[in-house]
Amino acid sequence: MPAGLIISAPASGVGKTTLTLALARAWRHRGLNVQCFKSGPDYIDPAFHAAATGRASVNLDSWAMDRGTIAHLVSRGADADIVLAEGSMGLFDGVAAHGVCGTGATADIAEMLGWPVLLVIDPSGQAQTAAAIAAGLRDYRAGVRLAGVVLNRVASPRHEDLVRRALSDVGIAVFGALPRHAEISLPKRHLGLVQAEEQAEIGKLIDEAARFVAEHVDLDAVLRSAASCSPRAAASGVNVVPPGQRVALARDAAFSFVYPHMLEAWRAAGAEILPFSPLADEAPDASADVCWLPGGYPELHAGRIASNARFRSGLRAFAETRPVHGECGGYMVLGAALTDADGMRHEMTGLLGLETSFAKRRMHLGYRLAALAAPMPGYRAGARLRGHEFHYSTILGQPDPQLAVVHDATGAAIAETGSRRGHVSGTFFHLIAEDR
Repeated sequence: MPAGLIISAPASGVGKTTLTLALARAWRHRGLNVQCFKSGPDYIDPAFHAAATGRASVNLDSWAMDRGTIAHLVSRGADADIVLAEGSMGLFDGVAAHGVCGTGATADIAEMLGWPVLLVIDPSGQAQTAAAIAAGLRDYRAGVRLAGVVLNRVASPRHEDLVRRALSDVGIAVFGALPRHAEISLPKRHLGLVQAEEQAEIGKLIDEAARFVAEHVDLDAVLRSAASCSPRAAASGVNVVPPGQRVALARDAAFSFVYPHMLEAWRAAGAEILPFSPLADEAPDASADVCWLPGGYPELHAGRIASNARFRSGLRAFAETRPVHGECGGYMVLGAALTDADGMRHEMTGLLGLETSFAKRRMHLGYRLAALAAPMPGYRAGARLRGHEFHYSTILGQPDPQLAVVHDATGAAIAETGSRRGHVSGTFFHLIAEDR
């Protein structure tokens, strides 16, 4: 394997994604092949990674995946010159209870794969304290090795000098310092960044970030700080099976939250994926044997979905004879109605009785372990599935039988169990892997 680095930080919102994209594009401009990964359950960042590198990025998750699966996914970077893995939240942030091989923390991946951590530190409102934070992160867990620091949003040369001196005193390398630069900020939405595919100027934005970072960061020193790993890949690959042989997959701006490793595992098992766009008023391919509606942002397009008669009637006809499954946003579209943030009620497909509202927002976030009470596409009743839930919708009504018994990472029961009716099923959690 090539040398790799983990891009992490003390907390969310410090600039991990921007630095990851900038380094990836800057090194690509130098002729290097860069492979990105994302630690934890995130749909949006990997799409930005792909835009920056020209190579698909996949998620690595220590709570939901075993070591063999992670090694299998990491092996896709074998032909790269450098690997960059972007962390989630803070370096050691995960759930309270251990999962398959960790708590979901970025530090799990760093220790497991032996990749040093490049810390992004935002010293706004502090100076020497930034060094105390970096030193604390360095010393917190023996198996996690710190490569150095990039400072972000530095206020002035004097501010930079104070922080650099403090970091030098505790033996931590500083690879660069980025002054405040609003032009490279990435626009955000309630589930994170606005999707890469929605931004026409994404290439220019990443190029500008790469130029800016190259001016202020020692790219050669960062590259030298990377370290290689040789994980042993699992012969069986990812613990995911396709929902059918020919899968009609909703795929557009409203239905875009699909983990890349899921689609790759489906194809590796011989499944054919047949994309269609509900927003373009397309129905699932009549030759498919199953239909899958992923999550996304249906609440932003609820009026259009409600008015697309061909999609709605085609999906209903499909569901009369073949399985249909929806995840989160896809699940909501399978329901009776969706109320948007302005309080407008939109009729959905009515294949399930679920009714949801964004007018009454409440965040639902966390890992989920589900034991199926009934079959769903690809899995028998009794199967145990690991996934993740993240949405702001509220259930107004859910009259159908539950699909699964669901618990969070600590073992606490979750009220949102998914539901089923006839050939149709749905869950609020997004499947990551089967629990084996």
